[in-house]
Amino acid sequence: MTQACKLAAGNWKMNGLRADLAEARALAAAFPAPGCGIVLCPPATLLCAMAEAVSGSAIGLGGQDCHTQAAGAHTGDISAAMLADAGAHHVILGHSERRADHAESSALVAAKAHAAHAAGWVSIICVGETEAERDAGETLDIVLGQLAESLPEGAGAANTVIAYEPVWAIGTGRTPTLAQIAEVHDALRAKLPDRAISLLYGGSVKPGNAAEIFAIANVDGALVGGASLKAADFGAIIAALEAA
Repeated sequence: MTQACKLAAGNWKMNGLRADLAEARALAAAFPAPGCGIVLCPPATLLCAMAEAVSGSAIGLGGQDCHTQAAGAHTGDISAAMLADAGAHHVILGHSERRADHAESSALVAAKAHAAHAAGWVSIICVGETEAERDAGETLDIVLGQLAESLPEGAGAANTVIAYEPVWAIGTGRTPTLAQIAEVHDALRAKLPDRAISLLYGGSVKPGNAAEIFAIANVDGALVGGASLKAADFGAIIAALEAA
């Protein structure tokens, strides 16, 4: 079985202006030949500028969402082809904030992933349970159900990454126990159509807890939110992944 690749992905969410590109430049300078994959996913407004800022470096770029269609009358939306034209090759799909704020279903996530794969992209598909679902003992049912319904046909290690992000841990400073993370990642690995698909953990990943999270079996990296905005913080997380 081919081993899954290590990946550190930074989700800038709705943060960042041109002045903040200095952080991307600093990150690129700090990791000229990283021992893992590095992807930054800024707002679409910064993609072209960030592509120029990290040109020639090992930093890859990603979008934070894409439409199911390649073009058309969809005001305010952006297609996978457009994001690729701006310099991105990854896209985050099904993040809990999209699922909650925009009522995105797993079926829609699968359709978006299909569009991304058709454009030659790697989709980072997010799954995760709410605090109420965790407390009700429904975590594995929810997460594995989202996985099954969010994966398009043809998903494999070459075009898909899965990120487990417990909704109650995103941006809260709270994290599941190491045993809880291990339980979900083990269950996800067992259900993947391609066991070499990388599995990321996301949810308040910080320099202080990254090493212990990356020591867990079946954790191949992280999808990092707030800590990815600063090169020093994200750099420390990347260094922990390199050492894992």
